[in-house]
Amino acid sequence: LTMPGAAEGLKFYLVPDFARMKEVGIINTLVGAMNQAFFTLSVGMGSMAIFGSYIGKEQSLLGESANVIVLDTFVAIVAGLIMFPACYTYGLEVNAGPSLLFDTMASVFNHMAGGRGSLFFLFMVFAAMSTVLAVCENILAMVREMTGWKRPLGCLVCGAGVFVLALTTALGYSVFKFQPFADGSAWLDFWDFLV
Repeated sequence: LTMPGAAEGLKFYLVPDFARMKEVGIINTLVGAMNQAFFTLSVGMGSMAIFGSYIGKEQSLLGESANVIVLDTFVAIVAGLIMFPACYTYGLEVNAGPSLLFDTMASVFNHMAGGRGSLFFLFMVFAAMSTVLAVCENILAMVREMTGWKRPLGCLVCGAGVFVLALTTALGYSVFKFQPFADGSAWLDFWDFLV
């Protein structure tokens, strides 16, 4: 917040721009907000369905849900308070999508005295792994129920399958030149989401 340009970033983040909303369309803005809300809810519901069966009897699912809601909202707000002022300070594009995290935070750490950001990106790996484990646990449970396999074999087969499917997304534009939905970005976004 003390960096030059932080005030513009905070204004962009916290002050609603009704003129821009009118330009884009109020319905489009509401649909975009609802898409984000339903995506978050679906991830939350999936995680509750997956991890709810592992929760101990001494813990309340409602209480744990409230903790997740509070922590998720807190982290999202603080992330915005970090990212947008940094974007305006270092002249980065605020509409860059997921790569914004890596571009912005790398610039912030490069300009900090002694800052390398290793721990930050290590924690990002842990956050990503917990999400991947949540998604894969659902697939693994289904495969184990259908086949009767033990957990180690199911993990190996599911891990290999997810890895092969994910390669199409990870290497599709570079090594493989594999672009099955090149004519429609919506289909490509769906494929990325599916994988």
